[in-house]
Amino acid sequence: MTPDLAERIERCASTPGDRPLPADAELLVGELLDALERGDLRAAERLGTGQWRAVPWVKRGILLGFRVGHLVAMDGTLSFVDKHTYPTRRMRVEDNVRVVPGGSSIRRGAFVAPGVVCMPPMYVNVGAYIDSGTMVDSHALVGSCAQIGKRVHISAAAQVGGVLEPVNAAPVVIEDDVLVGGNCGVYEGTIVRSRAVLAAGVVLTRGTPVFDLVRETVYKAAGDAPLEIPEAAVVVPGTRAIKGGWGAEQQLGLQAPVIVKYRDEKTDLATTLESWLR
Repeated sequence: MTPDLAERIERCASTPGDRPLPADAELLVGELLDALERGDLRAAERLGTGQWRAVPWVKRGILLGFRVGHLVAMDGTLSFVDKHTYPTRRMRVEDNVRVVPGGSSIRRGAFVAPGVVCMPPMYVNVGAYIDSGTMVDSHALVGSCAQIGKRVHISAAAQVGGVLEPVNAAPVVIEDDVLVGGNCGVYEGTIVRSRAVLAAGVVLTRGTPVFDLVRETVYKAAGDAPLEIPEAAVVVPGTRAIKGGWGAEQQLGLQAPVIVKYRDEKTDLATTLESWLR
């Protein structure tokens, strides 16, 4: 990766849509995607304060790849038709990543660290970062530019959304040692801090208030700040009663994830199955 890659991509990506792209546009995209796959670059970065922020020029480079690409037929275990700049990755034995047969795909430009296990069928999109020891279970999705830490379990049918546009938007982040239960959804710039547990069926979005029964507070996104689930929090699905009008008369409620405890030794014992699966 050359030091001026960011400047070159920014200049190329700013080319008006009615004009041809520079001749080296595809080479720049390839250089960027190679760096993302090696883990030399990431679509989001963690600051010394613990805050996460997007890296806009990396996202612009990914979007440039769609602009420069053209549709081609791609043959492999399954057949695809997509932009030629974004084929599926061909994993090698030396990558030390288990991709179990059954229809899984890892897209070009995604970083998957040694020790990751991919159970079929699952999908990892461009710009995603998955750190070592993580398991992506069946029917799970890791969206574009999502950031997944070490030793995370993304359970069956869980969805970790991606945020590619707008390029400045806060990333979706799952930090180290998090358990994401089955059928969970984590979207729109949510950050789940290390060692948290999301019970099956929890859905988190930028507009979701999360009620903490232990600390007696409510967590919400505000302004540019994303929704953050505290470290070691155990979150379960809940409801919040509608207090007025027809909704109250019908005894309706709204989804309201609830933090019922913080992770302790008993919670850790309940998640030790992970080590056996790996």
